[in-house]
Amino acid sequence: MEPTLATALILIAALVIKTAVLQLRDPGSARREWAFVNDTGALAGGALTAIAVGALGWSYGGYGVLAWALLAGLLVAQVMGRRPER
Repeated sequence: MEPTLATALILIAALVIKTAVLQLRDPGSARREWAFVNDTGALAGGALTAIAVGALGWSYGGYGVLAWALLAGLLVAQVMGRRPER
């Protein structure tokens, strides 16, 4: 496994673990943190980012770039889907 691919996968796993730990501390927090999955605007922005990163980086990193594209798209969608606390 390429080091860059492993690094991206470790970061994705860290995000999932962070969500699990926060859910244990504050039940319902995972639903709030991942609410962007139901937001079409956030998903479109994340998908566009993932496609752009994958397309632009393919010649440099091959399949390793796909994990980074997934991570970048996920983070962009999460930021775009944030709602202010009430």
